[in-house]
Amino acid sequence: MTYSRIITSNQSGLHDKLEAVVRRHLGTQFKRPFPEYSLKVFQQAEQLRAQHSGPVILDSFCGVGESTVNIARQHPDALVIGIDKSSHRLVKHDDNYRDATVPNYHLLQADVDDFWRLALQAGWQLTKHFILYPNPWPKSAHLQRRVQGSPLFPTLLALGGCVELRSNWPIYVEEFAAALTLAGHAASAEPLAVQSPITPFERKYRDSGQALWHCICQLERC
Repeated sequence: MTYSRIITSNQSGLHDKLEAVVRRHLGTQFKRPFPEYSLKVFQQAEQLRAQHSGPVILDSFCGVGESTVNIARQHPDALVIGIDKSSHRLVKHDDNYRDATVPNYHLLQADVDDFWRLALQAGWQLTKHFILYPNPWPKSAHLQRRVQGSPLFPTLLALGGCVELRSNWPIYVEEFAAALTLAGHAASAEPLAVQSPITPFERKYRDSGQALWHCICQLERC
């Protein structure tokens, strides 16, 4: 059994600049040019979406894709796309998690910053969006590397759907809920009781006796 250390941080509560950062990002547009590789990967995603007439679910930062196949198994009528920027993580999927009986999911190596914006430009409307155990970036100086402090946060909102974020660091989830609230969406951080883990991190944290937290919010398209 693999045990995990509890996250430590020089931040004891919500970041004191969270509101200012979130409001600034809500009032601006992120315009970084798209690299060619991101455009090519998104073309693959568009082809998958064109061949599917049902709901679309995104599993961002999917890692080895165990969560993606589990989500697809739970939503057989949906097209489930897992994205992660690490080929090292994604390549482990076939050896450890691939399930040929679950045909409705696909894994793509992509930069979330580009993929989310391209999906929005293409008119995607998500049914569900999972963000499961992202890198917590626990140092106070790294607020803008967290989802809620990122300039991509407005894009996440605009993609709509039911978004769920999970973490073993309660401050991360509390900040995410606070950012959603600042954007006009009622949200809160809640304890998460896990019987059947759907990601390697979730299993490791649970087996280490760590408390897990999540935030679920139904977004309206902005």
